[in-house]
Amino acid sequence: MLDPKQVDHVATLARLALSDAEKQAMGESLAQILAHFEELEGLDTSDVEPTAQVIPLPNVLREDVVEPSLPAADVLANAPRQEAGHLAVPAVLPEEQGA
Repeated sequence: MLDPKQVDHVATLARLALSDAEKQAMGESLAQILAHFEELEGLDTSDVEPTAQVIPLPNVLREDVVEPSLPAADVLANAPRQEAGHLAVPAVLPEEQGA
């Protein structure tokens, strides 16, 4: 079982508000997970090559085919706002002060 302060710390990092019963259950679950990792640490992996994917995955992307685009007038026809032939959207970043 983990120390209750450790469980509180993990819950805070995960932004979870846990009841006392949930903290107890979480502490037991986390202790089991850590026990599994300790078991894995004892394995000899010196002959195992590092890998990011254990099974081969095929590339599922389609071929890139050039096709005609919509005319700009059709694209802008339903736009709520447009300026100088472009879509106008609200600013994402604030303008710098004093620039």
